[in-house]
Amino acid sequence: MAAVYAVSQITSYIRETLAYDDLLRDIWIEGEVANLRRPGSGHAYFSLRDASSSLRCVSFRNSRGIRHLVDGAKIVAHGRVSIYEARGDLQLIADLVQPEGVGELQMRLEQLLMRLEREGLFDPTRKRPLPAFPDRIGVVTSPTGAVWQDIRSVVERRYPLAELLLAPSMVQGDAAAATIVEALSALNEEPDVDAVIVARGGGSLEDLWPFNEEAVARAVFASRVPVVSAVGHETDTTICDLVADLRAPTPSAAAELVVPDRIELAARVAAVTRTIEARMLGLIERSSAELAAVHERMERAAPNLDEQRIRVDDLLEDARTGLLRRIELSRAKVETLSTALGALSPLDTLRRGYAIVADPSTGRVLTDARDARPGDALAIALDRGTIAAVVESVSDGTDRPQAPAGG
Repeated sequence: MAAVYAVSQITSYIRETLAYDDLLRDIWIEGEVANLRRPGSGHAYFSLRDASSSLRCVSFRNSRGIRHLVDGAKIVAHGRVSIYEARGDLQLIADLVQPEGVGELQMRLEQLLMRLEREGLFDPTRKRPLPAFPDRIGVVTSPTGAVWQDIRSVVERRYPLAELLLAPSMVQGDAAAATIVEALSALNEEPDVDAVIVARGGGSLEDLWPFNEEAVARAVFASRVPVVSAVGHETDTTICDLVADLRAPTPSAAAELVVPDRIELAARVAAVTRTIEARMLGLIERSSAELAAVHERMERAAPNLDEQRIRVDDLLEDARTGLLRRIELSRAKVETLSTALGALSPLDTLRRGYAIVADPSTGRVLTDARDARPGDALAIALDRGTIAAVVESVSDGTDRPQAPAGG
C-alpha cells in the first residue's frame, strides 16, 4: 500500500525543498503589480503577473524599494520562493523591489547592499569618532586629479601641523577596486596614521562603481583607523560611503571634517585664556579681601605693645634698682667681714709687736716652750722680716715675762 501523508507534511516538505533550491532561493522576477494591499503592519501583499500567470508576493516593511509598489507598476523583484503553509499558497518573499528598466549594475548594487547590511557592515554603533588633533592623515585617491590638490589646500589652510600621506590609487575602471584595497592596506601598515580619507570626484554609476565593490567595502570595514568617504557629489551614495565611519559630501568637506580650523582653535584658546584670566583676577580679589579681613582681625586681637614696652621698661628699672641695692648691701657685708677677718689675722698681731716662732725645718708654729730644746734652730717671724735664732734655754712658763704696756 502506498504511503499516505498529511497536508502539513507535504507543505512542510515543499517549503524545505524550495529553501534548498539554488534558483528559487535567490531569484529575480519581473512583472506587473496587482491586488496591492498594505495593512497597518506596514507589510505589502500583492501579486506579480504577466500575460498568462500570477504569483503571490509579500514584501515586509523593512524591505528595500517597497515604495515602488503601486498597482499596475512594472517592477523587478528579488527574493526567494516559499510556501505559506497555513493556506498552501506559493509566494515570493521579496526583499528588494526596483522599477522595471533599472540596469543590471543598479540591481547588483541593491543586492550587495542588502547582504552587507545583514552582515552589519553599515551598523552605526561600530562607527568610530575622528581624532580631534590628527598628526598623520592618509589619503586614497588619484595623485593626478584635482581631488588631491583640494585636500592638500584645505589641510594646509586649516591645520598645517598635520602631515598628509598619499596612497595613490586608480579611481575608475575595472582595476580600480584592487588598487583602492591595496592603498588602504598600505596606509593601515603605516605607523601613527590617525585617519584615512577615500575620495574621488563625481561621475556616473559606472564611474563610481569601484567604490561599490565588495572588496573595497570589506577593506574599509577592516581598517584599524577611522575612514572618511568622499566619493562623488553630495547626491551620490556608494557602499564605501555607507561602510565608512563618516561620509563627506565632497573631498574638500572631508578634509574640513578631519582637521580642525586653526582660526577657530586660536579663538577658542583666546576665549579660554580670557576665562582663566577673569577667574584668576576674581580669585586674587577674593583672596586679597580675605587677607585684609584677617589682617584687621589680627590687629584687633593683638596686645597693646606700647603699654607692654612701658611695663618692660618699668620692670627693668625696678630690677636695676634692686640689683644696685643688693650690690651695696653685699659690699657693706664684705667690708664688715674684712674688718672682722683683719682683727683675727696673725699679721695684724705681728704689727702690734708680737712674733711667730716656728720650726724652720718643718714650718710648725711653736705655742709651747717645752716643744723646743736648747740648741734647736728657730725662725721668728716679725711684722717685717724673719730672725733666725738658736734656743739657749727653755722655761716652762712659770716665769713668763709681762707683756709690754701698749703692746
